[in-house]
Amino acid sequence: MELIPAIDLRHGRAVRLRQGDDARATVYGEDPVAVLESYARAGVARVHVVDLDAALGEPQQRELIARMAGLEGVKVQLGGGLRDRRAIDWALEAGCDRAVIGSLVARDVDAFRAMAEALPGRLVPALDVAHGEVRISGWKEGAARGLGDLCGHLMGAPCPAILVTDVERDGMMTGPNLDLALRVAVTSGIPALLSGGVHALSDLEAARRIPEIGGAIVGRALYEGAFTVEEALAVCR
Repeated sequence: MELIPAIDLRHGRAVRLRQGDDARATVYGEDPVAVLESYARAGVARVHVVDLDAALGEPQQRELIARMAGLEGVKVQLGGGLRDRRAIDWALEAGCDRAVIGSLVARDVDAFRAMAEALPGRLVPALDVAHGEVRISGWKEGAARGLGDLCGHLMGAPCPAILVTDVERDGMMTGPNLDLALRVAVTSGIPALLSGGVHALSDLEAARRIPEIGGAIVGRALYEGAFTVEEALAVCR
């Protein structure tokens, strides 16, 4: 199972939100590139970068993202505000290994599939779920289609993974929703990336025992020292 540390960008800084609430942000670093470099030195192969500015309807942090994507020795999968082909193409051309797509999947899953087939292995659909409902637009709105319906339409898409976030647990360090990740992986046929609530090495150990979970995204637990990157890598391997 792959360990994927998260770096959320807000106004040029590395932050973490609680349940996606911008008013509940904690700043963990003034230099996100330095944070990324520290993960690369520890042996991390891929980092999940989220442009919260773009996700919240503000201009993309393009210069910062390009610097991060150009760092050698670590791959960047970028999410946040990638709602059309133009934005996706920019992210990939800037050097990002993968583009994580959320709202577009929920709004027009067929359009997403067409893009995924044109860019095999480069797009990661993201399903953000709260109280069983898929959320979009920075988790502010509910999707018109249900979770099972969306997963069924993603079956067979050439995607390396599907990101599954339990919004209620995101940034809360209350433990991940393994059942949700497993259900999405099984009904979509795509390996799940577990997101939201990881707070102990035992969470990673439990996720690793589920073959359908291909990776775990970890944010606040690493920033706050619940465990080290090295410890997490050892468990995931």
